Amino acid sequence: MDGRDRPTTLSRKIMAREHRKMRARGEMLDIIDYWRPSNRSECLNMPRPCLYVSCRHHLYLDVNPKTGSIKLNFPDKEVWELGESCALDVAERGGITLEEVGQIMNLTRERIRQVEVRGLEKLNGLSDEGDEGLEVYIDWDPSVSD
Repeated sequence: MDGRDRPTTLSRKIMAREHRKMRARGEMLDIIDYWRPSNRSECLNMPRPCLYVSCRHHLYLDVNPKTGSIKLNFPDKEVWELGESCALDVAERGGITLEEVGQIMNLTRERIRQVEVRGLEKLNGLSDEGDEGLEVYIDWDPSVSD
């Protein structure tokens, strides 16, 4: 992966233990309520890289909804050092190669291919039995209107 650090996962158990230790030492900061974008139109023209890492579309970290663990996609970088910080910005530009996705996500091209195949299998499995599934899109040309 080009000498970059691999993504690092912080388990919920370890984070909770650290939270208790910090609270016992009196090191916990008060949570400050501040404005942050709540939809795409509010963040579209904001400066990049985006500093709102709690947004589900931010590329700096991922939260596993089942375990609550946090995966830092770029443990060797700070948020403001990312070339791309928003998945919606990347998607808006249109299709990119597996290699580009790998660089943006700090994963190998092969891992991105595996995720793509698994996603396509899941989408194809959602089609009804009599339905053709994703095969209907094989010859589809988005530039031609129906």
